[in-house]
Amino acid sequence: MSCFRQRGPTVPRASAWRAALITVATTCLTGIASAQDLGVIGPVYPIAEPSLLEVILSKLRDAETSGHLAQLQRDAQSRAARAVEQPEAVATVKRTRSARTFYYDPSIVVPYAITDAEGRIIVTPGTTINPLDTVSLSKHLLFFDARDAQQLRRARTLLDQHHGRVKLILTGGSYLDLMRTWKLPVFFDQRGLLTEKLRIQHVPALVYQEGKRLRIDELP
Repeated sequence: MSCFRQRGPTVPRASAWRAALITVATTCLTGIASAQDLGVIGPVYPIAEPSLLEVILSKLRDAETSGHLAQLQRDAQSRAARAVEQPEAVATVKRTRSARTFYYDPSIVVPYAITDAEGRIIVTPGTTINPLDTVSLSKHLLFFDARDAQQLRRARTLLDQHHGRVKLILTGGSYLDLMRTWKLPVFFDQRGLLTEKLRIQHVPALVYQEGKRLRIDELP
């Protein structure tokens, strides 16, 4: 009887498996770290897209060389001059066809307390205030369209009737031309803010104070 007993196949322990895995990983990493330059596969091209700033500058230089830029500047100056000389007419008002008289109450209701410099309340919320209690309308306001010859004649007549105490406010036409011609201050209702506020729909319209309200006569 033999003193040596035959054994079955040897099963690697877990520690042996870990050692084997570490060896394999180290080998792979070593291969990657020592990878060689294999050269260029296919042609390589530089980035050819120009920057947006360069494109804009190039177009500006071309426009300047051709004279187009100078033309654009002249056009912009002309548009600005036209806007000053003859602002856009108020589109919401029309020529008066029949006489109409109505009133505008400028009173407002104060939504919050008004205090003085020391914090004392001088006007309580909800108080109704009419500016005409404090100030009065010193001149009549005449709204008209200077592009209409008939309205121009009517405005001239009203100026004479009220001895020049009329503030001229255009809803169309060139206020600068009229100032040069009549040698009087002339204003323009920009964007129709005043006619909208006073609810004027037709011109010429004469606005003046009557008591604590403004009377508005749309004149045919």
